[in-house]
Amino acid sequence: MGILRSRKEEHREINKTDEQWRSELTPEEYNVMRKQGTERAFTGEYWDCHDDGVYRCKGCGAELFNSDTKFESGTGWPSFTDGIMTNIETDTDISHFMVRTEVLCKKCGAHLGHVFPDGPEPTGLRYCVNSASLKFDPKS
Repeated sequence: MGILRSRKEEHREINKTDEQWRSELTPEEYNVMRKQGTERAFTGEYWDCHDDGVYRCKGCGAELFNSDTKFESGTGWPSFTDGIMTNIETDTDISHFMVRTEVLCKKCGAHLGHVFPDGPEPTGLRYCVNSASLKFDPKS
């Protein structure tokens, strides 16, 4: 059972072939970002990062999350209460016999993770994101 896709790839700012993505990403990054995979909890580079800065899309460099929205969710994945909505979009994911809300990079279509309605205030949301889809840009 796959992910229900309503997004329109032809409207992306960045369109690459599958071969180009495979050559630019590690196998884990490709699996997460292009095949909607999930890294194992507590194994990603940023799940326990507390530095100030911006989290960017590893595929295209778009700014996705500010560190001041990151919180400890106890899940083993980087979690944020909010994203930079000009660069993030959501779609319906019906894989694994569940209905979830998938989070994607608006510019290149990379799968980032999922958003759940069980986060802290001020939004009540938990953007649960794979480290494999992120590149951290520390505040200078």
